[in-house]
Amino acid sequence: MTQRPSTEDPVGQLHMVVEERAGRAIARQQYFQGALRVLRPHYLDDSGQVTYTIVNPGGGYLGGDAYTIDVEVAADTSLLLTSQSATKVYKTPDAPAYQRSTFQLGPNAVLEYVPDQLIAYRDAHYIQDTVVDMDPSASYLSMEIITPGWAPDGTLFRYDTMQLRQEVRMHDRPVIVDNLIVRPGSESAPVESVLAMDGKTHVGSLLAVDARIDQELVDELRQLSATALQQTPTLTGAAFTEVSDSTPLLGISLVEGPGLAVRALGTSTEQISNALYAVVDDLRARWRHQDPVHLRKY
Repeated sequence: MTQRPSTEDPVGQLHMVVEERAGRAIARQQYFQGALRVLRPHYLDDSGQVTYTIVNPGGGYLGGDAYTIDVEVAADTSLLLTSQSATKVYKTPDAPAYQRSTFQLGPNAVLEYVPDQLIAYRDAHYIQDTVVDMDPSASYLSMEIITPGWAPDGTLFRYDTMQLRQEVRMHDRPVIVDNLIVRPGSESAPVESVLAMDGKTHVGSLLAVDARIDQELVDELRQLSATALQQTPTLTGAAFTEVSDSTPLLGISLVEGPGLAVRALGTSTEQISNALYAVVDDLRARWRHQDPVHLRKY
């Protein structure tokens, strides 16, 4: 197992406690220091859900950097947590960059964690550990998109390793462990290799945990997300000549918890984003009668 950098003196730290007051969610406690900030809260609709945007003014993650995010969502409170822009992981020659997140969800709490894409540059090694401690009546959703950066010679996809591990706990015991490890290849195992990623360059992952998830819902979402993935135009051109097959792939499964897990492979961030947000938006409308997520960041 790769040694995680110490979080005793993190490069960036964020702590929040969000609760409902007078029909709207607000931050009762908020603390940040170093290379993490949050923008002022805003509300995308009249549901009372609050949206907070995490900002990294440092510009990117470097080798040995450690970040910690701790968020508590109180009972009957709804939070959407996002990032201002893509998270960039640069070359990490001596130690991986590391982010540890802990989320606590009270009874009937809602947390949607939908950051922008994670861009991995040449020789980047990144580890992200997320622990979710939630009441069985709460609802949790997270999504991640891994995008390759550009190597100095103009090629794609020469980062080292991206590891995204999530552990969901209820009543102090693990109910779901989702461990995604992406090693796209090296000079001896190029991107075209089936053992790498079957010619794809972008990876999407989504995990939802909610007592209302069942096989019928998973079947409906499989068709919905697959349609969204296929309808996104495929990128072509010189930058993608090394990609052997640009046809996107998607899988969605029911997991005990109850929950559902989505994996998507494609050749653009837009492809993956459309597929994952199709799931996010359907669940928002189905469960809470909320509009689709529309985050204006630029």
